[in-house]
Amino acid sequence: MSRNHKFLLPLTAFVVLSIITAFGQPPGPGRRSSLPPIPIKGDTTHTLSAHFIPASTAKKTPDAKGFIQRWLVLEPIKNNRSNSTMTDSYLRTTFASDNFSLDYNAIPKNGEIAKVAGQDLKWYALDSKTFNFNLYHFSYATNTTRNGVLFWLVTVINCTEEIKNVKLAAGTNSAGAFWLNGKEVLLIPGDKDVIVDLATSSLLTLKKGKNIVRAAVVNGQGMSNFCVRFLDEKGAPVKNFTLSYE
Repeated sequence: MSRNHKFLLPLTAFVVLSIITAFGQPPGPGRRSSLPPIPIKGDTTHTLSAHFIPASTAKKTPDAKGFIQRWLVLEPIKNNRSNSTMTDSYLRTTFASDNFSLDYNAIPKNGEIAKVAGQDLKWYALDSKTFNFNLYHFSYATNTTRNGVLFWLVTVINCTEEIKNVKLAAGTNSAGAFWLNGKEVLLIPGDKDVIVDLATSSLLTLKKGKNIVRAAVVNGQGMSNFCVRFLDEKGAPVKNFTLSYE
């Protein structure tokens, strides 16, 4: 090898290292997408209006793809567990201990205060402006805890007739669970990214009248959000129902 080539090798390595340091590694399998700037760009005043609309008493339909955007959401409960240790047993233990009500058909009131794990926390009835419900944006807007948290959410599905053979499909960041009319129908353990229809329940029936859906999302660090909808046996979104928070 010539002396010139020997000289160029360390110089080339330095240039490559500098590029990687400046711009980061390119996206690839197993890598997460970049997080949004913190504080959230365009919302430095901790306002809900950037990402949510206060829910009205009028019933609301799912969006065009069947996603449920209306939820009662409780301010986050502090939970210091890391994402990597969110096993099935840990989640169920946490849901049993840090719970606003062990009656999974309970519907909290908009604006009421719940005492959970020694914390006084407020309920909000909100419509998300996007298909997913971004809990990090919610906790930022309410100036509450954003890392190491457990969120509880409730929505009411109103059906004019019974709807059989549907599946609840959800994605959560990082772990979560869903209940329908008091029964657990889906548990998503571990450290997950939000992917549409990442996990689905077994076949369910939405009864005629009022159906209560409860959700819990647990997150250690970083972004926290979820999306949920119902799918029929062919995988098409179910949209022939309305949503309310009462």
